[in-house]
Amino acid sequence: MLKVGLTGGIGAGKSEVSRLLVEHGAVLIDADRIAREVVAPGTPGLTAVAEAFGEDVLAADGSLDRPRLGSIVFADPERLALLNSIVHPLVGARSQALEAAAADDAVVIHDVPLLTENGLAPLYDVVVVVDATPETQLDRLVRLRGMTEDDARARMAAQASREQRREIADIVIDNDVPLDALRKRVAEVWDDLVRRVPEGTERSGDGRPQDGGPE
Repeated sequence: MLKVGLTGGIGAGKSEVSRLLVEHGAVLIDADRIAREVVAPGTPGLTAVAEAFGEDVLAADGSLDRPRLGSIVFADPERLALLNSIVHPLVGARSQALEAAAADDAVVIHDVPLLTENGLAPLYDVVVVVDATPETQLDRLVRLRGMTEDDARARMAAQASREQRREIADIVIDNDVPLDALRKRVAEVWDDLVRRVPEGTERSGDGRPQDGGPE
């Protein structure tokens, strides 16, 4: 198994890269998606959050009111730390379970937005950084996600710098390019990752796991 940490700044296009890697046969473990799953209605995670922050953080249908919770924690570092102490262990446990279920010869992509900020690079065999210029990031956030320019700039400023992300990268994917060029680059990266899978495992001719591994 090869454990890959995938990261990139907001608006860099990391989700598109992860999607393309899955098309090639990667096993994707998406930290953001898992963070939503562990506080879904009926979960112990949501119960713990409601106990810590009060019933006001629940919407009328019993789901987590994310805007309400965000307004509480992002204005108070101690409250944010409390939320993280609840959610992060649950995300970590779920991620480990998904990784353990992957085939021995799998390329497992951990999509981790705050990999750089949280110093997580040593946890992975390879770190892949999706890179784009700040101008490209800003354009995508405003044009495609509907953010105001001020909000987009604030979100970008709250993350690690472009230089900090590139410093921890084993592989950089430039995403200031058209989709066809990105597809070609991701294919090259996939071939590189497959070559890095520890010896002693067999893969099919197209780089996908054999013996019933992920498709």
